[in-house]
Amino acid sequence: MKVILLADVKGQGKKNAVIDVSDGYAKNFLIPRKLAKLADAQALNDVKVREEARLYRIATEKKEAQAVAEKLKTITVVIKAPSGGDGRLYGSVTAKDVSDQLEADFGIAIDKRKITLPETIKSFGTYQAEAKLYTEVTAKITVSVQG
Repeated sequence: MKVILLADVKGQGKKNAVIDVSDGYAKNFLIPRKLAKLADAQALNDVKVREEARLYRIATEKKEAQAVAEKLKTITVVIKAPSGGDGRLYGSVTAKDVSDQLEADFGIAIDKRKITLPETIKSFGTYQAEAKLYTEVTAKITVSVQG
C-alpha cells in the first residue's frame, strides 16, 4: 500500500515521502497515529505542488542572495572607532559592528552570526570580512576602520 508520510518515521522515511508499506502496518499503525495518509491521486498531487513551491522558493532566495553578494563586492563599510594615542582601538571591531554599519549606511541587513572576520580588528586599516548569505553563496565585505 502506498502512503505519504506526515512526519518523520524512523526506518521508513522523512516527512512528505511516498513509501510502499504492508497493508497491516499502514492501517494499524501509521494511519491511526496520523503518521501517514493514503497516497491517492489528490494527495500525490498535493505533495508534488508543495515540492515545486519549495524548490521555487529556494531558487528565488538564492537569486536574491547572489544579487546582495554582487552589491557587497562594490561597497566599503566605513567604521569610525575611538583610539588611543598609539593608533590602537579602545576595544575591537566585531561582526556586530560591521552588521550594524552595513544596515545603517546601505540598508542591507545581514545577521552578525553570518559575518566572519579573519582576525580580531584592533587597529586602523582595511580588512576583508566574509558573509555567508545562503547555501553556497558567500560575499566578501571590505571593512575600513578609521579614527
